[in-house]
Amino acid sequence: MGHTVGELARLAGVTVRALHHYDAIGLLVPGERTAAGYRMYTDDDVVRLHRILSYRALGFDLDRIALLLGDASLDAVDHLRAQHDLLTERLDRLRAMIALVERQMEAEKMGIRLTPDEMFEVFGDFDPMEHGGELEQRWGDTDAFRQSQERTRRYGKTEWLKIRTEVEEINRGFIALMQAGAAADSEEARALAESHRQHISRWFYECSHEFHRGLATMYVQDPRFAEHYEKQATGLSRYIAAAIEANG
Repeated sequence: MGHTVGELARLAGVTVRALHHYDAIGLLVPGERTAAGYRMYTDDDVVRLHRILSYRALGFDLDRIALLLGDASLDAVDHLRAQHDLLTERLDRLRAMIALVERQMEAEKMGIRLTPDEMFEVFGDFDPMEHGGELEQRWGDTDAFRQSQERTRRYGKTEWLKIRTEVEEINRGFIALMQAGAAADSEEARALAESHRQHISRWFYECSHEFHRGLATMYVQDPRFAEHYEKQATGLSRYIAAAIEANG
């Protein structure tokens, strides 16, 4: 027993009109007819309809689908593999879009209102949103976090580039001292640590010495922050943390 056009329409979630159209253009011709001439769809027809609907869901037009289904060199596994590859590609694109939206959500929470291109120009391969949820969880209820959000919401690319320039200058100073053999608790290193603290206070929130020491601990213990500094110079994260401790 096959399926009537109405039964197949209900089974596949399509309209009877669509099945009539597929029949008219030769895309899905029912394999059988009743004695009265009514359409009857076989199991093979059901399989073919599934392929049609799968390709339609992937954005193919009916002419393209007809060519694919008419290719005698493609068997059932070939069609399934093609659909699997197309679905995987679409899934990868969707995941990338989801990740971008999530990063923008985190950026909004952190008060960073930049386009993706501006984000890359300002931060390069360092992703500040990677720490956004953790920072909010750790300090979300603090005045410092709220103050930082309030300030950074007013910043555009110009302000963020100034912030990056200042940070890079401070880090270059630390690297120069470290490579020259200056102790982390030397006057020069402590002065740079104070410049770092003042930089945070100027651009983000009033950073007390106690809060600054908490950041120093994170620079060493959090592998992501440590990696960011270690890429610039081996031992930099610990050197900066020690200078901050000495300055506190």
